[in-house]
Amino acid sequence: MNKVMASAPVGYSSIVNALGLSITSGDIAPGDVMTLNYVQEEFGVSRTIARDVMRVLESLGLLYSRRRVGLIVQDFSEWKVLDPRVIRWRLEGQNRSAQLRSLTELRVAVEPFAAGAAAESATEEDIEELLRIAGELRRTGENGDVQAFLQYDIEFHSRVLRSTGNELFSALTEAVTEVLAGRTHAGLMPTHPSPASLDAHERVAWAIRDGDPHEAERAMQGTLTAVREELRLKVHRSYQERHAGGVEVDRDRDFEPGVHATPSEPAASAARDHDSQT
Repeated sequence: MNKVMASAPVGYSSIVNALGLSITSGDIAPGDVMTLNYVQEEFGVSRTIARDVMRVLESLGLLYSRRRVGLIVQDFSEWKVLDPRVIRWRLEGQNRSAQLRSLTELRVAVEPFAAGAAAESATEEDIEELLRIAGELRRTGENGDVQAFLQYDIEFHSRVLRSTGNELFSALTEAVTEVLAGRTHAGLMPTHPSPASLDAHERVAWAIRDGDPHEAERAMQGTLTAVREELRLKVHRSYQERHAGGVEVDRDRDFEPGVHATPSEPAASAARDHDSQT
């Protein structure tokens, strides 16, 4: 595990983010031991702050405590992988495309059924909102307004999940929000969504309005199929462009524009960078 002294104290949330990203990206490997002294020295913070940071990471399953040893980094199988923070860190890390695939597969398994349930349970308010948002998705998608489209896309899928009346579906809204935001911020969504995707969102809203669970399920399946294909093509195109430029590319690594911490960059540096941006 790399250990480089921070030149100045950094904020509590920044340390949590920096260490969380380092662990989920594999820079700090399973089995590595972390101590309060390490966090204090690395980030220049008090023992109280170091202890609070470790408690957060432990609560997320990234660490576990062993008496007279310290806190040990856990294998990813122990992580709370649906926690929004863990999702965000994994999407910012080196294996972004693998995380996107996993989350998209989860959405394909869950959201069509949720749309069917929403067709049977949605309130009048839910229906009005879904119809309105579907219209905004078409407007912003056709105009190429990526950020506005993202916000409406988050609203749409979150509203469908909440409209089911099922608390377990509703609990997935933050996870879906993170994957929608993550793929957009990674540059893995087209400026103009495909007509098939825009049509499918509208069909979902119409089917829920009509109380047709089978059509709602089919339409949501169409939405996710279009998104999955757009994502696959975007990643493949990015791979081809970088390969053509003579850059060696691992298909399981991310394809962002942007700068992220790599194994050669210490967690403390990442934390200081986060502070400078907030």
